[in-house]
Order: sequence, then structure tokens, then C-alpha cells
Amino acid sequence: MVTRDDAHELDAADELAAWRDAFLINDPALVYLDGNSLGRAPRRVVDRLKTVISEEWGTDLIRSWSHWLDKPQRVGDLLAPLIGAGSGEVVVHDSTTVNLYQLVHGAAALRPDRLVLAVDENDFPSDRYVVDGIAAATGRTVRHGFERLDDVAVVVRSVVDYRTAEVVDVVAETARAHGAGALVVWDLSHAAGVLAIDLHAAGAQLAVGCTYKFLNGGPGSPAFTYVAHELQGRISQPIWGWFSQVDQFAMGPDYVPRTDIGRMLIGTPSILALTGAEVGIEITAEAGIERIAAKASALTAFGIELCDGFGLSTCTPREANRRGGHVSIVHPKARSLCGQLIERGVIPDFREPDIVRLGMSPLTTRFVDVYDGIATIASLTEITDRL
Repeated sequence: MVTRDDAHELDAADELAAWRDAFLINDPALVYLDGNSLGRAPRRVVDRLKTVISEEWGTDLIRSWSHWLDKPQRVGDLLAPLIGAGSGEVVVHDSTTVNLYQLVHGAAALRPDRLVLAVDENDFPSDRYVVDGIAAATGRTVRHGFERLDDVAVVVRSVVDYRTAEVVDVVAETARAHGAGALVVWDLSHAAGVLAIDLHAAGAQLAVGCTYKFLNGGPGSPAFTYVAHELQGRISQPIWGWFSQVDQFAMGPDYVPRTDIGRMLIGTPSILALTGAEVGIEITAEAGIERIAAKASALTAFGIELCDGFGLSTCTPREANRRGGHVSIVHPKARSLCGQLIERGVIPDFREPDIVRLGMSPLTTRFVDVYDGIATIASLTEITDRL
């Protein structure tokens, strides 16, 4: 059985440990294990936002649009290497739901002879709802599951299962879908910033994801859209806004979409929110996604080892290459446990019907946090199980 001293030793040897100081830790005693829902606030975002507000907005006013206009693309280029994309293939804008709607709608239009959209019935709700809504609006049907793809127009899949942390084989599943003539839209929301994703190597052409989880972009920070170069001039999007117009300031009578990644834009971006996302992405890039992924693997392995030692049940895969950045503990009274944990200064996440989800954000989560969190769960389950 590993001990708390073992956790301290792992923290002492952690080459990313110093990055924790780059974030606001206002309550050092708090065990925060929900970074996969909302990452901690980077210290530098405070100064960056002050600059944007007091100087760019406060002093330069409308003149700041000279460098604000292409900010969604510039932040996208900053993010691109973290997910294995190239320059000019990622744009940061709007929400994951909006971006997913655009891509699924646009991808379906590229397969007009196919009337089936495929999604896992247990995938994240917004993903399922978007697929259902597009099917209802366009006369298509929804298939739950991916066994048969020969008549499918678009496959929508999450790289990481938000409940169990299981990772899909993106390379194999992209190839299988493409071989069947379907397009795939990957949701990277629980993968970006914690796993070393390589979209190019996987042959992936379309993806979305959020920036407020492992990328630490802030509450409601904008999502991202990835479209491979070869599809940018072909894919259409259903929301025609002036930021995707080829000459947006001509104010002409007809909509003519851009042929680059900017064609996925809609309206005026939130510069303050983009700034938060930019800072979070910068920090991730500086720390190094390979090192971050390695620590995520070590943290989750430690968490699973603790679960075994304390006799807790976990549904998270044990193979390092098959799990993301969280560990899920299964207990029939998971909801009640989460409430009790919060009262004791441990912040987890609850997922229906019986999962206590522990997010292990590599730049801010220590091994001792994982130990304390799981040890507290173990002590509570002993009490709960006796009742």
C-alpha cells in the first residue's frame, strides 16, 4: 500500500512541480480534483486582462481592432501544435456546442447521399443533442453506435469518455470511418491540454474542443475548431456571420465565405475571453504537452493504485495509453459522497449515476492531492458502507 510519504517523494521528483506556482492557489489546503471541469486561474491572466482592459480597450478603444481582428486565428495557431494540427488549421471562437453544430452540419452537407449520423448514446450530452437536432432539422436519422458505417454521413466521437476516462484509438477509428466513406468530427474537450494528440498523424480532418478544462482558459472561455487544409475550401457552415465573409468590411449584399479557417467564424469574438484562453494555451505550450501527458499518466496510475489499496472500485482503464486525465471511482452513493467531500475541502465531480470523478490536471495537481482526495473518499465509504 502506497503512503502519503510516497506521494511527497513523487512530488519532490516532479519536473513540472514549479508550474503550480504559475496559478492562483488562494487556499493551499483545498484539494482541487476538478480541473477537468474548470482549470485553475493562471496568475499571468490577471495582468494580461488588466492590459487589455486599461490600455487596449480603455485607451486605444476602437483602434485596438487592428490587432484584435485576427486574434481567433492567432490563438488557434498557438493551440495547433498541442493537438497535432498545422498553422492555419485551428481557430478559437464561440462554444464547443456551436462549433460542433457547424462542423457536423457542414460535414453532413459533404455527404448528401447519406442520411445517417452516428453518435454514442452515452457520449457527452451536448454532442448527442447537437446530432439529434441536426438530424431532426435535415431529415436524417441518428444511429447510436459505430459498428455499421457504410451508410453514415458523419461520425461524432469524443476522444476521451467524460465518465470513465477511456481513450478511443483515434488512428484506427478515423481510418475505419474514412474507409467506409464517412467523415469524423472528433471532440477533444477532455483531451486537449492533457494528452499528446496528433490529428495529422491520425488522419483526422475535423475536430472541436473547449479551452476551460485542462487548458485553463477560464470559465466559459471560447472553444476551438480544427479543419484540415484540404477541407477548408469545401466545407460549408450553416451560420453566416460577417467575420467569415471574404471581405467583411465591404458590407456587400451577398455572403461570400472565406476559403481559409476563418470561414468557421461567425460574429464579433469576445476579446476578454479570448485573452484568457490565450494565456492558458501559452502556459501549456511552455510547459510542454509531452511532459504534461507523461505526468497525467503518472498521476492517474497513482490514483488507480490508491483505489486498489483502499479497496475502491474504478472504471478507468489501467493501460496508460487507454486513459485520459481523470480517474473515476464507482460507488452507489457517489452523489452523497461528493457532497461530503466538498464539506471536507476536497473538490471532486459527480457523474450520473454512480461516479465520483477525480480530475488530475498535471500543471496544478500534486500527487499528495491525489492521495488526500482518495484517502478521504476511502474513509467516507467506510462510514457510508456501515450505514
